Amino acid sequence: MATPSEKLAESLEALRAIQQGGADAIRSGDLSRTHRERLLKNGFLQEVMKGWYVPARPDEQSGESTAWYASFWGFCAAYLSDRFMRNWCLSPEQSLFLHAGNWAVPGQLLVRTPKGGNKPTELPHGTSIFDVRASLPEAGQEDTLNGLIVFSLPAALVQIGPGMFRANATDVRAVLAMVQDESEILSILLNGGHSVIAGRLAGAFRNIGREKIADGILDGMKSADYKVSEVDPFEEPSSILFAMREASPYVTRMRLDWQSMRNDIVDTFPQAPQAAIDISAYMKNVEDVYVTDAYHSLSIEGYQVSEELIEKVRDGTWNPDDEEDGEHRNALAARGYYDAFQVVKDSVRKVLNGADAGDTADVDHSKWYRELFSPSVTAGILQPGDLAGYRNAPVYIRQSMHTPPAKEAVRDLMPSFFNLLREEENAAVRVVLGHFMFVFIHPYIDGNGRIGRFLMNVMMASGGYPWTVITVDGRDEYMAALEQASVHKNIKPFTEFLAKNLNVAKETE
Repeated sequence: MATPSEKLAESLEALRAIQQGGADAIRSGDLSRTHRERLLKNGFLQEVMKGWYVPARPDEQSGESTAWYASFWGFCAAYLSDRFMRNWCLSPEQSLFLHAGNWAVPGQLLVRTPKGGNKPTELPHGTSIFDVRASLPEAGQEDTLNGLIVFSLPAALVQIGPGMFRANATDVRAVLAMVQDESEILSILLNGGHSVIAGRLAGAFRNIGREKIADGILDGMKSADYKVSEVDPFEEPSSILFAMREASPYVTRMRLDWQSMRNDIVDTFPQAPQAAIDISAYMKNVEDVYVTDAYHSLSIEGYQVSEELIEKVRDGTWNPDDEEDGEHRNALAARGYYDAFQVVKDSVRKVLNGADAGDTADVDHSKWYRELFSPSVTAGILQPGDLAGYRNAPVYIRQSMHTPPAKEAVRDLMPSFFNLLREEENAAVRVVLGHFMFVFIHPYIDGNGRIGRFLMNVMMASGGYPWTVITVDGRDEYMAALEQASVHKNIKPFTEFLAKNLNVAKETE
């Protein structure tokens, strides 16, 4: 007779077979009742609504949103296709967000379908789907992104209302910058007789520096005897001009966000100290703060470490085979943090001696990552190849509505990110956006928070600010501030949070 563990293993195999087929949504009929109930009981499934489930992790606390946010888009694609077959499409506005690489989970997902009931379907954690009874895109004006039927990029630009250009300027500009020429957009405008929209789009393209496309739209409409009045729908000029097509909307959005967030940071964060830096004294302070920094940074990530364990690791008296030295996972994390901290200190010293902070972080951040996880390789938990570079799989942030960019986008984003650090003249902006943009991209499978805080402190050194510890007591405020910046593009709470922690660092010097 099979043991309970063997029975659970059978159910997990059944779930694994479904997931290997690419499913993020599990229907009742996909699993036998026995498997389904066993997986629910043990926390490997989470019910979304009657008859629909998503995979979950048993170590998640009750009511935690991570499994849902991680499965949201895949679930919606499967659920909508099951309910409406192919007779549905995301709204033009939501389509544009996805074309722009903005995969943040919306509070309410608007869906067009001829069979719509004009009412919401409630989903977990305050999210919902609202199916609007409306027409679908015309032939050739739809696209599919990760199983989601969307308006094509040109069709979405034609269909969105004028309010989008003001309320979501970064996303709209990112999509406009992807357009190669006016032909696809012009054909939709001409076929629909959209003279007002043509004037709006001509003004929008001119706003971002795409003069040729703007003129092409106006000339094309004029040749068909349409009278068009050009109107700039944005509230202000673009902070960046795009003379040529930008292939990656992720990079465009990052560059635009960087420029739009600068003013709040400059106005809020304390100015960099003007006094000359005593490098020896600065480095002694960094060394002195190590135990406190390691304890708090590891605790923020959920590791349970004591100052005694950290001291043992630093002194080289920790024995991973000695049960008195505590839980292996926590000790490996502490050892990795110590090793990484030594390399980060070298990076700080380089910057204090005049090296460019952006160059230093670009070259050294991969070393910090390798040192963080080398003990796990030595212990056989990770393979050496796991330390080779940026992630090759999706990654999700616990309880966050922000979905980090796809692995392909990471390769485009990271060189541009370090270029922005190199080009940035204001140290406060390097501090705040260096940390925020790094964790927004989330380039590694693990360790992004710790590396983000290392990077923040290297940027602190570039402005003469002291090494700053973010304490575990402020974790909730810290994560909420990052969420505001990631999902709502509001950098001010995060800037204020770091400034407050900087003041604490100054007081304790």
